[in-house]
Amino acid sequence: MTPTAEEKRRVFRQLHETGTFVIPNPWDTGSARMLHGLGFKALATTSSGFAWSQGRADNTVPRDRVLAHIRQIVDATDLPVNADFEGGYASTPEGVAESVRMAIATGVAGLSIEDSTGDEHNPLRELGDAVARMKAARAAIDAAGGTTMLVGRAENFIVGRPDLDDVIRRLKAYSDAGADCLYAPGIRTRAEIAAVVAAVAPKPVNLLIGSTSDLTMRDVASLGVRRVSVGGALARAAWGGFMLAARTLAEQGTFDGFAGAMPGSELNRFFQARG
Repeated sequence: MTPTAEEKRRVFRQLHETGTFVIPNPWDTGSARMLHGLGFKALATTSSGFAWSQGRADNTVPRDRVLAHIRQIVDATDLPVNADFEGGYASTPEGVAESVRMAIATGVAGLSIEDSTGDEHNPLRELGDAVARMKAARAAIDAAGGTTMLVGRAENFIVGRPDLDDVIRRLKAYSDAGADCLYAPGIRTRAEIAAVVAAVAPKPVNLLIGSTSDLTMRDVASLGVRRVSVGGALARAAWGGFMLAARTLAEQGTFDGFAGAMPGSELNRFFQARG
């Protein structure tokens, strides 16, 4: 029997209570179902992975298309889904609240709101503005029943402002504003991770690992991280394989780039069993 959105949200919250889990990021129905089949317990959308699949750059897909995509991923499996919801697709707190209400209607179990502006000269929102937007998202969730998890993101390290003290100040403020889970994409060292975890405890922390790392899941768990996401890394890995094969064909006239391709028969069996 297909779980309801509320049942998925309850499961999602339980995953954040103890232990450490991986929440990988599919970009379409097929990748979502494949990750489900591999045994993951929850999924998260990736704004970049979806944008690239549409032939667009990250942060350029309009809200209506993003909402349709989120619903596609939610409907792809029985797993709870966290939405990469960028900055809430609005310039004001009231607009963020409206967008969040629309996202909740897709059936997501959680969604993140980030504090970047898209302006390379002033890449982070003023803290008061960012907090107001987080409070608006919180109010929208509470008005809908309060079960959807709200993730507060401090984008300092992603936008070239790697100030750990400011990251912690922002995450604490987002926690006070109602964020259920905190996230500072771009932190990498054990010291940075431990500092963030300690600063927002007992609330859970999401860690992004989007490239090769000397950290293992055991290491991450020992640092107190509750969940690990990979952002657009799986999409980039897929694009890497595609580009290797395509460039080998275009530039060398050979078919050696297909050497690591997954057999079509195996893909057909997998998807036929889950069709």
